[in-house]
Amino acid sequence: MTRAELIAQIQAKQSFLCIGLDTDISRIPAHLLSHDDPVFEFNKQIIDATHDLCVAYKPNIAFYESLGAKGWESLAKTMAYIPKEIFTIADAKRGDIGNTSRMYAKTFFETLDFDAVTVAPYMGVDSVMPFLEFEGKWVILLALTSNKGSQDFQLTQQEGGMPLYEKVMRKAQEWGTDSNLMYVVGATHPEKFTEIRRIAPAHFLLVPGVGAQGGTVEAVTQYGQNEDIGLLINSSRGIIYAGQGEDFAAQARIAAQQLQSQMAQQL
Repeated sequence: MTRAELIAQIQAKQSFLCIGLDTDISRIPAHLLSHDDPVFEFNKQIIDATHDLCVAYKPNIAFYESLGAKGWESLAKTMAYIPKEIFTIADAKRGDIGNTSRMYAKTFFETLDFDAVTVAPYMGVDSVMPFLEFEGKWVILLALTSNKGSQDFQLTQQEGGMPLYEKVMRKAQEWGTDSNLMYVVGATHPEKFTEIRRIAPAHFLLVPGVGAQGGTVEAVTQYGQNEDIGLLINSSRGIIYAGQGEDFAAQARIAAQQLQSQMAQQL
């Protein structure tokens, strides 16, 4: 998906919502467990209930690969079911060198046909470039994440006082452009968004941490949006596990509508 197509979806739906399909089989409503593929059935009903409210889905690959071959099958069926106009993100956080990264990229961009994949930058340029070589695909680079451990390395000061996440963001702009490179920036760091926009004024930001982790749409958009919005705000647990009964999909829709409504006010 191109940058222009993504922006058009945001404007058409009045939404920049990304829904994380972190589908944990231990949390799936019990009535689904009799299905041949309960993970896919759960995802299917979530997609049916929310596809008009979001512009992206983000399966967290760990929840699928932990189930072995059956999990990969569920993921492939989920990808085939997501409407083609919706941006898809493989939340895989891959990062290795040379041919290994190339095989990871082939897995997610060719075999599974995702639009984007999250990539860890710790090993440097030769771990990221194989992903950027795929035309029409996106790298979403981990920059300043929403978890508590982001304090351990990402915010540590480098020579000259530059925090490590800023060094990563600046260096990565030598590798990709705002048409194939995004950054992960957690909603739990709203005070950093003004500086981040000085570093990367035009790039899209994938923003986890809204909802269950305490971040808010208002704070993120106040400091993080640009003229194209430039944000994909993700909610996973807060939407897909909003309900635990047979009406779980209807409850997910209500939770998604609440966020989409907040986003529409910013557009």
